[in-house]
Amino acid sequence: MRGEVVQPIPAPAPTAAVRGTPAGPATFLFDGQLTQGGWIRGTAPGGTVTARLGETPLELDAEGRFFAAFDRDAGPAAELVAVLADGRSIRSPVTVSPRQWNIEHVNVARAPGGMTDAFWRIREPELNAIEAARVAGSDTDGWTQDFAWPVTGRISGRFGSQRVYRGEPASYHSGLDIAPGAGVPFVAPADGVVTLAAHDEFSLEGHLVIIDHGAGLNSAFLHASQLFVNVGERVSKGDRIGLVGASGRATGPHLHWSLKWRDARLDPLLFVGAMP
Repeated sequence: MRGEVVQPIPAPAPTAAVRGTPAGPATFLFDGQLTQGGWIRGTAPGGTVTARLGETPLELDAEGRFFAAFDRDAGPAAELVAVLADGRSIRSPVTVSPRQWNIEHVNVARAPGGMTDAFWRIREPELNAIEAARVAGSDTDGWTQDFAWPVTGRISGRFGSQRVYRGEPASYHSGLDIAPGAGVPFVAPADGVVTLAAHDEFSLEGHLVIIDHGAGLNSAFLHASQLFVNVGERVSKGDRIGLVGASGRATGPHLHWSLKWRDARLDPLLFVGAMP
């Protein structure tokens, strides 16, 4: 197509564009975990005015760097698109590898769902608060860091696992459960800004804290017994933010850690190395 440049193969590693000038790479440079529930970090082509992954806009910092990610159910192909100041567009296809999820088929009928009016009056403001915290858009660059384990211990639940009741799938597990024992401190996995701190328990999540890492990426930590932070506070990687507990709807003490980028749910295991 006239006016477009096609880059079929992603470069192996990101580099920075020169601040304040259109200089920079000729195409997208990126690396990361190119799989369902995974992520990429990289640099947009020099002179980029706007960029997107599929239809999702990307935030570019002053050096043209960006973060993007792939939902648990992402398809096998995606595309990075940049529009340059001169009107040209540059496209870079991205191959997203599939994963095998832990799917348990249960030969019983799924329990009827739905909420009572009384419970919905409690739940609706909680959901609104969570949604607002997820899209807060804080000024932080925690997304550029290598993430650390918020706590170490037995992994009691994995991202993406799901039950199917007589052919009817239930919701998949949206995060990683770590069970180190009640009262163990957990820390911020990367720099960020606290956008929600539920010191009064939410009905399902209990004591919940959400940290915005910037560029549309955020962490949520559920079921704490106590929180040490408040909305608006900046936290650094490794700062203590709460104690592991069993608040809300939990069968035992554990930390549920979930990550989202925009509307995509991500696998925390793909952000951290081996557990120390």
